[in-house]
Amino acid sequence: MKIDNTKAQMRKGILEYCILGILDSSDAYASDIIDQLKEAKLIVVEGTLYPLLTRLKNAGLLEYRWEESSSGPPRKYYSLSDSGRAFQKELKMTWEELQSAVTILTTRPNQS
Repeated sequence: MKIDNTKAQMRKGILEYCILGILDSSDAYASDIIDQLKEAKLIVVEGTLYPLLTRLKNAGLLEYRWEESSSGPPRKYYSLSDSGRAFQKELKMTWEELQSAVTILTTRPNQS
């Protein structure tokens, strides 16, 4: 079994939560979201991010607005909708419960 595949699956599973977390603090342009994910070592390419943003928007969790740019075409800035904020809060509680459970299960002393 290859560790890289497992690591990639773990990252994919929390990517949606991380994107909602980024947008909970401020509106963001897609490249800003990518930069923040890369800073956190959750490397994501545009081909992964854009379909996810579209899916979250279509689910009513995100909204967007166009803003003129001095360095090119207008930019699409994403923000959480009210539903997105509520969803993000639920995911946060779920993440905290999951994190606690994983910590308990993976830090038990070896009982053999």
